[in-house]
Amino acid sequence: MERVDRLTLQQLRYFLAVADTKHFTRAAEQAGVAQPSLSKQVQSLESELGTPLFSRVRGNVTLTPAGEALLPIARRILADVDTARHEVAELVGLRRGRLRVGATPSLCASVFADVLARFHAAYPGIRLLVEEGGSRDLSRSLLRGDLDLALIIVPPEGPDPALTTRVVLREDLMVASAASLPPLVNRPTIRLIDLRDRPMVMFRQGYDLRETTLQACRGVGYEPRLAVEGGEMDAVLRFVEAELGVAIVPSMVLANRPGLRGIPIAPPGLSRTVALAHRTDVPPTNAARAFSEVLMEHVATLQPA
Repeated sequence: MERVDRLTLQQLRYFLAVADTKHFTRAAEQAGVAQPSLSKQVQSLESELGTPLFSRVRGNVTLTPAGEALLPIARRILADVDTARHEVAELVGLRRGRLRVGATPSLCASVFADVLARFHAAYPGIRLLVEEGGSRDLSRSLLRGDLDLALIIVPPEGPDPALTTRVVLREDLMVASAASLPPLVNRPTIRLIDLRDRPMVMFRQGYDLRETTLQACRGVGYEPRLAVEGGEMDAVLRFVEAELGVAIVPSMVLANRPGLRGIPIAPPGLSRTVALAHRTDVPPTNAARAFSEVLMEHVATLQPA
């Protein structure tokens, strides 16, 4: 495209609405326009690109290969335009604007809420939009342009090269058990092999802590015995409190949980690295830079995990 004018952006928005709803009438309702107008704009976009973007067979609307190729590009274009609009608005200062941030459930349950409170107190005019999810999901949201910043867990192989990361903290992992039961061992630390015959509460598929736990247990020679699996952080902690099993969790989530007992893992132990990430090809907005500084200032006040 030689230029991106209002009409082209409108076409892309209508294209995304149809791609997301897989229905022209519902897409028109979502976009707040008449269905014939939306269909005409999509047809104009197809004509401009010289190929159909949707396959329309017996009322079923699916993306063609060309539509599949355009989908991530359209999302990035609209996200970048939106970011540019907010960045220009911020030239008057951090009195208004919007910041889209994400964090994993364990971080939302610990450090993230305090950071949001500090940032909101310092910049009350900035509207905060928060997404909670696993690190892989958050990384994909960043790459699509749906988030400005995200607190993610750095995988062993390192972060996606398309993301720029700043290490925030390194946190020990611990074994959590129900405080209503006797201690797991009569030592100050526990070995992973000591969990061989213990039922475990396991996180859902795609959760970073699930993969960490499975790899750690397999690394000492056994497949963990799962009592219940599929939960998010709060559900896993509640299942442990209910004496369904033990779980390997970040140390910070055990604060203010009297129903849980945490024990450190014997050396070399397990830990994870938390980093603040953003898209490398999109410079952080003023609001994103301010949030990063508030976050680092807050982390500096925390006791070592």
